Amino acid sequence: MEMKVIGVGAGDPDHVTIQAVKALNQVDVFFVLDKGEVKQELVDLREEILRRHAGEREHRIVYGQDPARDRSSDAYVESVDDWRRRRADVCAELIAAELSDSQVGGFLVWGDPSLYDSTLAILDDILARGEVSFEIEVIPGISSVSALAARHRVGLNQVGRPVQITTGRRLAKNWPDEVDDVVVMLDAQTAFTQHTDQDADIYWGAYLGTPDELLVAGPLSQVAEKIVEVRAEARERKGWIMDTYLLRRNRT
Repeated sequence: MEMKVIGVGAGDPDHVTIQAVKALNQVDVFFVLDKGEVKQELVDLREEILRRHAGEREHRIVYGQDPARDRSSDAYVESVDDWRRRRADVCAELIAAELSDSQVGGFLVWGDPSLYDSTLAILDDILARGEVSFEIEVIPGISSVSALAARHRVGLNQVGRPVQITTGRRLAKNWPDEVDDVVVMLDAQTAFTQHTDQDADIYWGAYLGTPDELLVAGPLSQVAEKIVEVRAEARERKGWIMDTYLLRRNRT
């Protein structure tokens, strides 16, 4: 039994690489966790990717219900670990029921499987239980970070300087030491608004690669409020939002 974890890009079906197309056409059963009606378009986009790129081999799509995560808990790490375990429970049941020993399974991962995605950890959890056994092949994809930089036509780092990828939760505590370029993901609380005293620029994007893509860039002190407004309006209209941004502190 083999499992392919395939990065399919940030939202544009054209982000799918040639390597990913080859992998898609080796899969017998694709596993999709449904996040509910609000995010149905994410399921629809996966199906569109398969329609465009996986026509060489007959395949099935199997759906499971993605368990809800407790976002009210102060114990963040524990709540994420619990959520991942419950996701692993769902995936383990699907794999056992729907995939035979001679078949190839597949998970389509937004962006790149190595960056802020739980699929690999979930599959490792399933393997550790010892109830099923499979080999894992990982196909890298275009991450939202790469897509963000491309859409704003900027590099992620300055000459001879590091870049750090972090979360909004950590940025809310402090700007990382000795780093001028910070890429922020998973920021539900718009932590950039706490750093408007910095002489910095922001390059923000939401729904990257999709028809609903939104882009804002400029001095942080001047555009922070605009981003908050644009973000709130988009989330209200669509019911969900996925955004990423680069903060670049100007060196003096």
